[in-house]
Amino acid sequence: MIQAFGLTSNPRKELPPAVDDVSFEARAGRVTALLGASGAGKTTALRLMLELQRGRGLTYFRGRPLHRIAHPAREVGVLLGDVPGHPARTVRGHLRMLCAAAGVPVSRADEVLESVGLQNLRDERLGTLSRGMDRRLGLACALVPDPHTLVLDDPAGALSPQDARRLHGALRAHAAQGGTVLFSTADPKEAARSADHVVTLERGRVVADQDAAEFSRTRLRPRVAVRSPHAARLASLVVKEARTARRSVEVVREGGNRLAVYGSTCADIGETAFRHGILVHQLADEVGDMGPGAGAIPAARQQERRGADGDRAQDAETSGTPCPSPVIEQDAAAAAGAAEDPDGPAPGTVLRSTPGPREAPVPGSRPGPPGPCVPDASPPRTPRPSGSLTPGTATTGETTAELPPPISVRSAPSPLRPLRYELRRVAGVRTGYVTGAVVLLVSAVTTLVLARVGHTPQPRLLAAWPRELPLPPAALGAGLLGALAFGDEFRHPALAADRGTVPRRMGLLTAKLLVSAAAALLLAVLTVGCDAELLRLFYGPELAGAPADWAALGAGWLALVVGCAWSGVLAAGVFRSTTAGLAAVVAVPVLVVPLVQKVWAGPSVRTAAGFPMRVREVLLSQWPFGGERYVVEVLRLIAQPVGGAMTLSLTALLCAYLLMTLRSRV
Repeated sequence: MIQAFGLTSNPRKELPPAVDDVSFEARAGRVTALLGASGAGKTTALRLMLELQRGRGLTYFRGRPLHRIAHPAREVGVLLGDVPGHPARTVRGHLRMLCAAAGVPVSRADEVLESVGLQNLRDERLGTLSRGMDRRLGLACALVPDPHTLVLDDPAGALSPQDARRLHGALRAHAAQGGTVLFSTADPKEAARSADHVVTLERGRVVADQDAAEFSRTRLRPRVAVRSPHAARLASLVVKEARTARRSVEVVREGGNRLAVYGSTCADIGETAFRHGILVHQLADEVGDMGPGAGAIPAARQQERRGADGDRAQDAETSGTPCPSPVIEQDAAAAAGAAEDPDGPAPGTVLRSTPGPREAPVPGSRPGPPGPCVPDASPPRTPRPSGSLTPGTATTGETTAELPPPISVRSAPSPLRPLRYELRRVAGVRTGYVTGAVVLLVSAVTTLVLARVGHTPQPRLLAAWPRELPLPPAALGAGLLGALAFGDEFRHPALAADRGTVPRRMGLLTAKLLVSAAAALLLAVLTVGCDAELLRLFYGPELAGAPADWAALGAGWLALVVGCAWSGVLAAGVFRSTTAGLAAVVAVPVLVVPLVQKVWAGPSVRTAAGFPMRVREVLLSQWPFGGERYVVEVLRLIAQPVGGAMTLSLTALLCAYLLMTLRSRV
């Protein structure tokens, strides 16, 4: 179950907090609706419960706060806003990627697809899904780790009635298996139909905490739905008879041959139609909206208990209804028109109660004229105080603290298998394959052009690296792949549904560095191999042969490409942008290399030419198997301007990444 205690958001400058001391419970095995108009604080309350927003309060999920749960994704399934995911990824591939992040078998993806009715769309791209399919996919994403609790923000928003019924049927099935379901909505009829318990918010406060049956009886206006080919005539007769009987009735034309009658009954309308020979195609009681007449007893049902106008006020006071006695409101013009026209007012005329304060309209409800009576400002049911919901204590008169404990946003633990997740993320879209193909094509053309022109050293021919370019195509491609590793993560945050933003965790960073390094190495080897074969094919084996110092050159080439990939990963993780990651890669030879050369050439700095030998002199002991030779070679690479610039850039970016990671955890 879910227990929320004193949820309060931080004040917004001079405005009151969006959520103020909200406390409620959502029990296991039941569907709970968080109802409220736009701006009532529903989304803010959910974000406070999930520790995605700073504020005050405490939320328990089966007795534990979210930051104390080892694997929160397995406890709480979340759907906030649209489904995050790359539009080119398939439905099945997206769910399998989430399975890898949650540490569950990939077969779970097919199970949830079947449970939400998307098994026929498993190969569709996310960008081609309709709104209804997108919301069902969001429910599938929340169900992937098989959580006990579902927290959904307006899951049926903008859906067709059929899609909404399917979605709520899936929520009902989850609750029937013992799970807890909490969803927010702005439609009171949806809450009454789909939920077992309804918590109503107004201006950030709980104004009602009721069962669905009690909510429908006290907070919604009952109405009668009528469909007749003579709807206009029937509406006029119903209003005329209500005026004669001094009853308050509201008749609303809903378009075509449909009527909505508030304040009457099916029996009264049926008798009126029978007496006048009007054909009726539909006559049924329906749940209306939260209009001004919410909570009032219809005038037709009070008629038997009333004898006169004075008795009606006494009956309303005795029954506890907050609405005043209905008084027929007519101006002089209307009275004159009624006197001249014995058949009653024009079709669609409405008899209204005495004017009073109006409630704010609820989005999704049908706008219409005022109802038969206006409820009092106080809710029909007093909400439970936050003190009665204090965790670990019974409902007593003990005093509690004035302010609930603060909510600090904490990062969730690392995914169980980040490397497996990263592999599925990279292989799920065609961007990496297209980037690699473009790099190989550009490298091949550049190599042939350089060989045709001449005056280019053989190592640069094999790498397709003209002197005029700061970096070869393979290094730029590796940097782009590295930047996409975190750039796509922030643009399409598949892991951010229950964590607010893309988590900067060391496990995820290590996985991205390993995968980007492997992709860079593969790209570097393929580039050199393809260029060598093209040179052999067009110009003979002289230009395609291996250089004399191929080992050192190969190590430097691989280090350059991997360094560019890592620069892209770290820069995109720090600046949350693919463009920033690629710009950091280009900035290494354009800005950092000249700066390093200027520093090394300064009068106060010793030359870097003998740096490896000086380090070798410091290492007095001999390494086993001649390991000191490899150390010297690595230091020789670092001592070069490009190597020093790359090392300096990687160190700075890694420090910035770690600093931002520590800052997010404080």
